Amino acid sequence: MDQPPSSVKLLGSWADSHTHRVQLALKLKGLEFEYQEEDFINPSPALLLHNPVYKKVPALLHGGRSIVESVVILQYIDETWTDNPIMPADPFERAVTRFWCHFTDDKLAPAVGLVFSSSGEGQKAAVDQVHENLKLLERELKDGAFKGRRFFGGDKIGLLDIVLGCGSYWLAVFEEVMEVKLIDPESFPVFHAWLRDFEEQQEVKETIPAIDRLLEYARGIRQMMLSLSNSSSSSSINNAAASSG
Repeated sequence: MDQPPSSVKLLGSWADSHTHRVQLALKLKGLEFEYQEEDFINPSPALLLHNPVYKKVPALLHGGRSIVESVVILQYIDETWTDNPIMPADPFERAVTRFWCHFTDDKLAPAVGLVFSSSGEGQKAAVDQVHENLKLLERELKDGAFKGRRFFGGDKIGLLDIVLGCGSYWLAVFEEVMEVKLIDPESFPVFHAWLRDFEEQQEVKETIPAIDRLLEYARGIRQMMLSLSNSSSSSSINNAAASSG
């Protein structure tokens, strides 16, 4: 029997894709929850209490107990409230889903992050790595485990759609901010079509912030990174000058 949704609270951040994963899963399950916005720089005492190891969002509180790490939270939600499942019933398919969730966080996401944080040849290499990762996903959608499916989860959004989709919208943001091309519809037609379909779902539209707000946020972070980089360079020059002669 499903657990009642009462006393469900989410500690998160509005621009955090991992928070969006949990928000979307709760919406797909039709669950009501309380939300508390957290500051990346100054986490609340509640977040430090409920996630003392990593001290970061998201953290889900249910019945006075805390669950952390987004993919762990998603599986907890699916196992606790079994209506509208987001995980496949077949054990092998569950294993395949978990593998590609790990791939998303272990391979694709770091490469996308490096595109944003690097420049020059380093950025070019990061873009190439993103494309190599997308080729693998394109292959799985065309000829692999997810061939012929509307979503990775089948006819409806599943766990992998949530993990991969809540974050893929940053690709378009980074393309504009960094003036690079990450998703080419001609190179990745099936993945591109999947992403557009995912973004059109009502629950997704209710979860993902407006693109203009994300662009403003990304430009602000990028400017801050450039300022810190310039300050570091100036400091190195000044130190070298002071130690010479």
